[in-house]
Amino acid sequence: MTGVDRYISSARSWLFVPGHRPDRFTKAAGCGADLVIIDLEDAVEAGDKAQARANAVAWLAQGNNAVVRINPPGTPWFQSDLTEAARHGCPVMVPKSEDPAALTDIAARVAGRCALIPLIETAAGVERAWEVCAVAGVARAAFGNVDLAGQLGVASDEHAALAYARSRLVFASAAAGICAPVDGVTTAVKDAAILRDDIAHARRLGFTGKLCIHPGQVEAVGSGFAPSAEELTWARAVLTARDSVTTIDGQMVDKPVLERARRILERPHDPHPAP
Repeated sequence: MTGVDRYISSARSWLFVPGHRPDRFTKAAGCGADLVIIDLEDAVEAGDKAQARANAVAWLAQGNNAVVRINPPGTPWFQSDLTEAARHGCPVMVPKSEDPAALTDIAARVAGRCALIPLIETAAGVERAWEVCAVAGVARAAFGNVDLAGQLGVASDEHAALAYARSRLVFASAAAGICAPVDGVTTAVKDAAILRDDIAHARRLGFTGKLCIHPGQVEAVGSGFAPSAEELTWARAVLTARDSVTTIDGQMVDKPVLERARRILERPHDPHPAP
């Protein structure tokens, strides 16, 4: 297991970098993102797929860490993408994840060498989210808001329209016993206010990280998903008091409250818990 694998559960900022732009790999890795995702799928035209894969292989062969978003099953590039990812043992993001059987087959092919990150971005994937998240080898799920919004005919930044899908992914992750999911991208890369609003919305629903498409989004995402000073103070007070009090700040202290406090303190407090 690579250093990246050990940080999948705690990573907050996940930065995409196009696989056909190896000149951007080093910059992406040095911008403070918790995890870099080399994208072989949406960001790469068909004619550039083979070169993008070769670029990713060269980067990984140099000892660098990255998640690789492969092309989905059924495409001409899927097998070669998966073979190279398995050879290097890097985490694999699987787009269009909606079929538990297909994901189980991928898990069998990598034979434990790669942690799987299903990207749930279709209506079928949302409806089957628990089965997808429960596949052995899945480390964490991610939400593909842009593709799903396109399928539904709604705006990708419309919180109300995608609230059901986001909540279902949070519930599915919890039911499957894996860590909380990673939220989708904010396409308004130059609007800090929209990014902050998207982060706050995702946090309220139970997400603990977010996909980024620009290095300028990384710092806000890292700090936005870190426990706040108020949360840390509350959690420490709860665990310090434990059985000595029944309420703190007017809130009943019972086992679920203690568990929430523990989870807050277990989360990395530094905005960028680097591998």
